[in-house]
Amino acid sequence: MTVRAPGPGTVQVPGPGTVQVPGRGSWIRDLGLGIRFAAAGGREGWARTALTALGVGLGVALLFFAASVPRAIDAREARTHARATLEELSGTPVERSDTTLVWAEAGTEYRGESVGGRFLRPDGSRPPLPPGVAKPPGPHEMLVSPALRELLASPGGALLKERLGHRITGTIGDPGLLDPEELYFYAGSDTLTVARGGQRTAGYGDRGAPDPMEPLLVVLVVLIAVVLLVPVTIFIATAVRFGGDRRDRRLAALRLVGADIRTTRRIAAGEALFGAVLGVLTGFLLFLAARPAAGGVRLWSLSAFPADLVPVPALAALVAVGVPAAAVAVTLVALRSVTIEPLGVVRSTVPRRRRLWWRLLPPVAGVVVLARVGIVDESSVAVDPYPIAAGAILVLVGLTTLLPWLVEAVVGGLRGGAVPWQLAVRRLQLGSGSAARAVSGITVAVAGAIALQMVSTGVHQAFLHPTGEDPARADIAVSAPYGSGELAQRMIDGFRDTPGVKRVVGTVESFVIRPGRVAADEIQPTTSLTVGSCATLRELAELPSCRDGDAFVSHLTGRKEQNDWTDRTARPGERVDLNPRSVDDGSSSLLWTLPASARTVPARKDPVGRETDGILATPGAVDTELLAMASTRATIRTDDRVPDAEEYVRNTAARLDPTARIWTVKAVERDAKYASVRKGLLIGGTATMGLIAASMLVSQIEQLRERRRLMSVLVAFGTRRSTLAWSVLWQTAVPVVLGTVLATAGGLTLGVVLLRMVAKPFTDWWVFLPFAGAGAAVILLVTLASLPPLWRMTRPEGLRSE
Repeated sequence: MTVRAPGPGTVQVPGPGTVQVPGRGSWIRDLGLGIRFAAAGGREGWARTALTALGVGLGVALLFFAASVPRAIDAREARTHARATLEELSGTPVERSDTTLVWAEAGTEYRGESVGGRFLRPDGSRPPLPPGVAKPPGPHEMLVSPALRELLASPGGALLKERLGHRITGTIGDPGLLDPEELYFYAGSDTLTVARGGQRTAGYGDRGAPDPMEPLLVVLVVLIAVVLLVPVTIFIATAVRFGGDRRDRRLAALRLVGADIRTTRRIAAGEALFGAVLGVLTGFLLFLAARPAAGGVRLWSLSAFPADLVPVPALAALVAVGVPAAAVAVTLVALRSVTIEPLGVVRSTVPRRRRLWWRLLPPVAGVVVLARVGIVDESSVAVDPYPIAAGAILVLVGLTTLLPWLVEAVVGGLRGGAVPWQLAVRRLQLGSGSAARAVSGITVAVAGAIALQMVSTGVHQAFLHPTGEDPARADIAVSAPYGSGELAQRMIDGFRDTPGVKRVVGTVESFVIRPGRVAADEIQPTTSLTVGSCATLRELAELPSCRDGDAFVSHLTGRKEQNDWTDRTARPGERVDLNPRSVDDGSSSLLWTLPASARTVPARKDPVGRETDGILATPGAVDTELLAMASTRATIRTDDRVPDAEEYVRNTAARLDPTARIWTVKAVERDAKYASVRKGLLIGGTATMGLIAASMLVSQIEQLRERRRLMSVLVAFGTRRSTLAWSVLWQTAVPVVLGTVLATAGGLTLGVVLLRMVAKPFTDWWVFLPFAGAGAAVILLVTLASLPPLWRMTRPEGLRSE
């Protein structure tokens, strides 16, 4: 007996019966026929293909940007190393020559923005030049980045212009900047010396190896990548199914003329392939169009040069090949549940109820995979990112399989209500699959964001380092790299007269040793020396009385061993060495006798949280100009009620000593790598949420196109357009609300599992509220944006049919 399957392109299989199965030629021919239908399907066909290409293109463009992130990070690292001096990390001293220069950090902050910069003073006629600089700036001249030039020329940069105070003579080129929006400058100096805080270099381009990333950060980065990219891939899979209802009716016509079911599925896959290929091309064009504008976009204080945004070839090839292949696979899988007959499609009737058991397998498998990873904490040496990524992907993708079942189960029992509500519910009851697919991206994004926020909050404390500083006593600290009592007094006087300053404490700090030789196996007794006025010293220790010319020995509370070491060095009535040439041989350069009247006093924490032990002396007791290895410090308390008080302080510091280092007093300091990861999360989250909003809008418009004739008929029979608008809102809101509930449950579950993996506690169970609010905002925006097309599609012209 011979069994023949109708349709073209079959091959004979030997055996007792002959069964015709599709060959490679059949696949190519049927895919090509589907491409022809998509390309020559008239206005309707091109509209459907355009929607698919636009939807896929948006996701592909974001994937291309994501594939460019590794290159952009490498380029930023290379730029950072290129402008680092050769001696910056090695610490090797450089002899002065015609090819060296002296430099010093000159960076500052302005209204929360970091402004980097350096002072330069060439030693000869052929100094090394930083990247992006063709000629070193002369004294009182300055080279600036384009962004800094623009800021200084604006009214908002007046205070910063006063602080820098140099004449702009040129612009730093792109090779010398980390990103197009970086605020950076090089200023010339004729007074900078090594003795006054400068450093000498013979060149630029340090290639120091980057520090390895901590295991907790690896977990966070992997989770960020999954949370940002899984919604994109789901959206692309949804976009290739635009126009499914019209496609099914067209495939029914093919069945009527003799095509078998497999042929129609391959033809449908060809249509999806054509739309996906156009989508890849559209995404590439969108990427190229948006790439030049990337330099002008600054998100969360980060941007990138367009030239640095180059996709990794392997990742770009994976996107270019994977997206069309996924489109074909998604179409074939979707059509397996559809019976296309010559006279219609079974989907037009009430479909079979969805089963739950197999939809629970992916999230359960994901939880099991994550549970088997083990504990990852600060003591972990390394972590394998692949099981973490696989487990998180299984959980998030499992939510997309659960959402259609949940929507069907809930809307199936809804009855009654206002007319818009009944229209929306009836539409969801007849076909909830497309509505669930439309919001699957936002469901995954919200679930991932909840889990990511839980993990980020859990590991947050691990990347906060207590500084011991007390912001209640001081806001700003200033340090000059050399000791000068005269500078300390000028700091006190200058800052005291600065608008917004309430209190100033200025000191000169150095160290002293006990003179004389010691045994080879002993350490030369050493302690610190702090010089300041009586008012200043009272901030550092509990003084019974004080007048100029007094000296004290400060002890730390509960530190007997340290205090004994201090007493070995600082003995009242005996000499100490203020400027030791060599600690090893005990030779001295300047001996000073600690007054016999020096009293021992308990130390107290200074405004930046330090306890100062050793010798405390007033200017009348020690001439600070003789201290060769000292530094000058000042701590300042500002008035919060004075606007720009910190900027006034920075301007004063720049006038007193341009090389002075200024920093804000903080109780805790955040790890720099963790801060950069957080910024990356905010940037990626913003882009993903924008894509989700765009995808929902495209899906909404596609669904309106599918039902425009029905809506036109309803309007023609007297249905108000506002009723249709409310029904569209409810059709979107119901799946999103259910998706948000599912995302909350899934996100909290994933977050708890991940927190157990990193051995961190979690207490804020209301973390999902902001993300639920973001989902509601997306619904509102998409509905408002879909109203103009709705009004246009419900005109009487919509009743026309071809």
